[in-house]
Amino acid sequence: MKILFIGSRLFDDVAWYLKENNITSIITESNENAANLELADKQYIVKRGMDEPMQIAIKEDVDAIIPLIGIDPPLIDVGAMKDKLEKENNIPVIAANHKLATLAADKYETKKLLEKNQIKTPHYEQITPTYNLEDLYDNLPKVLKTPDGQGGIGVKIALTPEDCDEFIESKTNIFTEDYIEGYETSIEVLRYNNQTIPLTPVYKGITTLKGTHPLAKIKQAPLKIDNIDNNQHNSEIRNLAQKIADLIDLTGTMDIDILHDTTKNEDYTIELNTRPSGTRYMTAATTDIYPLCQLVDMASGKWSAKNVKKQMKNYVSTEIPVGDFPEDKFEERKYFTDKNSYIVHGPKHYQRVTIRAENYDKLNDLTYELIPEYAKQHNINFKQ
Repeated sequence: MKILFIGSRLFDDVAWYLKENNITSIITESNENAANLELADKQYIVKRGMDEPMQIAIKEDVDAIIPLIGIDPPLIDVGAMKDKLEKENNIPVIAANHKLATLAADKYETKKLLEKNQIKTPHYEQITPTYNLEDLYDNLPKVLKTPDGQGGIGVKIALTPEDCDEFIESKTNIFTEDYIEGYETSIEVLRYNNQTIPLTPVYKGITTLKGTHPLAKIKQAPLKIDNIDNNQHNSEIRNLAQKIADLIDLTGTMDIDILHDTTKNEDYTIELNTRPSGTRYMTAATTDIYPLCQLVDMASGKWSAKNVKKQMKNYVSTEIPVGDFPEDKFEERKYFTDKNSYIVHGPKHYQRVTIRAENYDKLNDLTYELIPEYAKQHNINFKQ
């Protein structure tokens, strides 16, 4: 079995699994100094774009292609490559097709699709030349977005008319979205050959008017919300994720961003991200299902949603933006060694530790054992 991976930055997430399964790996990468190149069996430094990776896939006679790309724009080109290679060369590409990648990269069109299919999304309006800005000023706070916004770029929580004017003057093709007060959550869903399995809802923090990025917050899973039946609610989120994945005919992995409105007790879908998720370590910690390794199983032809469901565990977990993890406790691996375990990831000074345990008492104990100063400073106390 030989798989071509496009992009090396996330390759360490799957390198251990490839060795375990005796799969030959080839990487194409546009940055010759990129991390993890040495982990593959063979490497090609290429120009940006999909032309060279496509040629290499054909030349190397690979069995499948897995893009490991974490930003939206290149995924549209990946989708076009997928459509071409699967039709003309019978090489499966474990990624969204061109139509879906184009949709996911456009947050405005995504919301239109959700609305059309009666899937709740925060109320939104496009700012056109005839748009009455006074209506906007009178209904703040509002979230201002551009269709291609990602990772906090192209997004602003407007608190004042001046905030609105500043954003509108610096951007084009803007739409407004109601600000939702409540919980931020994500759920990853896997789908291949018309089989779908949603994983676990991950709590990414409370929404704030500062627009704090989830990477800077302490995450927990499975999602817990005060004063509701969390088992039932999390099951509803899984059902929603499956409905969306089936609706858009997903291939591979997708991360769905959802806001839970605490005033109305409603869930609102805001984004569909058809790429490796920033919550993938939390998903792996909680369920023992590694989303990127699942893509390898899809490429290998041995994936089934039924098997994934059988293998899923139900641990409790947290992800903490510790900054610099203690070097004497650092272990260079991207998998959990047992039910009470941890993974450290991210660059120096921006490291995060994902910790899992069989119950909340052990999660607290392991957190205080690993990062005692941080835990005390933030008064960490995870509760049932």
